Amino acid sequence: MYYGEKTEVLGKAVVHLTAVEISLDVDADRDGQVERNNPNKGSWMWGPNGHGAILLVNCDSERTYGKRRDSEYLKDMSPMVLRTSGPAKLPEGYKLTMHITQGDAEKNLFYKNFVKDYPLVLGSEDLSKEVPYLGGNAEMNFYVEGLRFPDKDFEGLISISLSLLEPSSQGFPETPIFTDRVVFRVAPWIMTPNTLNPVEVFVCSTSDNYQFLKGMRRLVEHSGYKLKVCHQYMNRGDRWMQDEIEFGYIDSPHQRFPVVLDSPRDGELQDFPYDELLGPDFGYVTRMAYNEEVSSLDSFGNLEVSPPVTINGKNYPLGRIIIGVAFPTATKGRNMTKVVQDFLWAQKVQEPIALFSDWLHVGHVDEFMTFVPAPDKKGFRLLLASPDAGYKLFRGLQNDRHGQAKMFDGRLSVREITVDEILCDDKLRAENNYVQSCIDWNRDVLKRELGLDDDDIIDLPILFHVTEENRAVAYYPDMVNMIVLGKNLGIPKPFGPKVDGRCALEAEMTSLMEGLGLSCTYIDDFASYHKLLGEVHCGSNVRREPFSFKWWNLEM
Repeated sequence: MYYGEKTEVLGKAVVHLTAVEISLDVDADRDGQVERNNPNKGSWMWGPNGHGAILLVNCDSERTYGKRRDSEYLKDMSPMVLRTSGPAKLPEGYKLTMHITQGDAEKNLFYKNFVKDYPLVLGSEDLSKEVPYLGGNAEMNFYVEGLRFPDKDFEGLISISLSLLEPSSQGFPETPIFTDRVVFRVAPWIMTPNTLNPVEVFVCSTSDNYQFLKGMRRLVEHSGYKLKVCHQYMNRGDRWMQDEIEFGYIDSPHQRFPVVLDSPRDGELQDFPYDELLGPDFGYVTRMAYNEEVSSLDSFGNLEVSPPVTINGKNYPLGRIIIGVAFPTATKGRNMTKVVQDFLWAQKVQEPIALFSDWLHVGHVDEFMTFVPAPDKKGFRLLLASPDAGYKLFRGLQNDRHGQAKMFDGRLSVREITVDEILCDDKLRAENNYVQSCIDWNRDVLKRELGLDDDDIIDLPILFHVTEENRAVAYYPDMVNMIVLGKNLGIPKPFGPKVDGRCALEAEMTSLMEGLGLSCTYIDDFASYHKLLGEVHCGSNVRREPFSFKWWNLEM
């Protein structure tokens, strides 16, 4: 009301207010439901009291999306809801726009709306798109996915914004008067240790591994799991199933599925993970070493993961990744390619440990270490190859007058040798002293980085010999290179010296494992794997159940 000098009314003015409520919502509290206007939706925080939405990488549908119904495809994607409340339509010239930054676009963000036949895709080609305003109280559902895992140049955080724009003077672009923002973190790739329950076991069938395959079938069937055989038309003679792939998974509050990591070794098995494993709800990821030399250390017998551990009060509930590299002072050593190491470090939730494995001819950590479950509070034991334990066992046999007992009894492809001959071989003893020093160095690293005591470690009697290239190979089948299926262990049959008709190495191994409630099955891999510088673990692979622990609850 406008008044004059006295009380007369000079005029009236009416202000029209248009109120629009806008909220871009995600599952910020990570309970599987998209709540309304969570105050923490625009940031990420780790931990059980943390917040922030989670995004899965679209790595399972590259070839199969065309065969899947939208409802199946959407289960893998993270829901995002635009909620509006207001008049039937916005004032003339006003509009809603969804947008991402150039930086996020380069990280291959992708999201799509399937509601009301209105497709909306944002990425490097389109950083922003207008979103229809539906009027009244309305919700529009969006489904978001990532196309890239965290890596050296991508921490994994992505933001999406929605702005209400108002028209400016003629000739000028619209200006934002309100912006709402949400943040997602891309789910990491997670490895599974030997202490998790198996789901299925993978091996190759070749022209010469019938005996090995027979033993594996018996073990897997007895253990109650599935055995999947990769036949020769697919493996083309490449028997090293462990070296080609590593099984893991990705997880979110709304969906979880296995993802296989394909190594850059690219032997004849290179097509197996893509052609035979990738499919609906089974993902695939690889890292190609375009500018690096690929060595034996890039095979995934050189990639393991520990069970959950606590070190000096810091918890690693998903364990820690273990890789083998050259000793830091080596000038001509072999290393796992940087592109793979960068990928593993970028996942954050299983902080890697680097061991010295280049002293081995093949160079894989699974040649001298593994983990087995234990029934106590610790939950596992670290098994280490130990030449010292091997010589202790052989000296005990000699002292008990079994010095003429023979190694490799009945093996046609190798000369039999007595316990006395082994103990008299000064060159072999010197080689094993060197090997023991390499393993001891790694032992100290593992104790420090996994918070282990000597009681958490079991030394296995295994001897090595050193080749002309000054790198070590197993002298007899390497019992530490085993497959772990719950309480059942598939161990390379060592063909050790027999005492009273029983292999002394098997007897010692069985005794050590029986104390943990574990059952030992000895598999003959001598001709088809050991002679080719590999063993049971190298020739098999296991997909396991995921952790019950949710990675986003980690305290960082």
